[in-house]
Amino acid sequence: MILKFIGTSSGKTSLNRFHSSILVSTKKYSLLVDAGDGISRALLSHNINFKEINGIVFTHFHPDHFSGLPALIVQMKMNDRNIPLDIFIHHSLENVVKDSLLHSYLLPERMNFEISYKTIKDNEQLKISKNFSVLARKNSHLIELEQYQSNYSAISFYSASLLLEAEGKKIVYTSDIGLMEDLLLFKEIVSDIYIMETTHLPISSLADAIQIIKAGKIFFTHYSDEDIPKLNEIMATLPANIKPKAFLATDGKSFEI
Repeated sequence: MILKFIGTSSGKTSLNRFHSSILVSTKKYSLLVDAGDGISRALLSHNINFKEINGIVFTHFHPDHFSGLPALIVQMKMNDRNIPLDIFIHHSLENVVKDSLLHSYLLPERMNFEISYKTIKDNEQLKISKNFSVLARKNSHLIELEQYQSNYSAISFYSASLLLEAEGKKIVYTSDIGLMEDLLLFKEIVSDIYIMETTHLPISSLADAIQIIKAGKIFFTHYSDEDIPKLNEIMATLPANIKPKAFLATDGKSFEI
């Protein structure tokens, strides 16, 4: 299984880095995790053929995680894609995706490939392909918005952290979170890779956060350019027993798990 960081930037647009997204590829299936603003250019910059992506899973619908989807579908169409594309999405958000594509004039009748929507239910494992599955658990990233639910009953404020399992390996991806407690959503799992966002927790707490995570390797992602000096300082001062397994993710970094 190959893991590639397509982008590692936070929601704040960077001239040098792309918004957070990862690509997890087995021998038979490539899954893109999130597709925010600029995802098409990000994939091109890493020499990833649009036809290589078999499916996309979304954690939530902030623009830096979702808004690049219509443009990506257009690029797939313009590059003569003719194989189906799976979109994995929480059941409460399925219609939002469909409407977004329709309002971008991506009509099913005019597509050369099928888009297959596969809904996720919270805390239920969903099989992506043979030996590849995803498990989503709701985190607290959008909890402050839930106070407006009565005003916007048609909107879902669902935001997920993910457990990806493929070929006997486990990847935990926090995506955007809200509280330290979210780091333990998969506390029963010892993951091979733990990918942790850094924007929505105090940077000063990251060293403490690492202590509670059970994983072979830990990667920090979703950070702004301004955060880099402080993150490098923290990485340099980690305890000796932690430092060998903690890394700052960078755009384009790829490795086999």
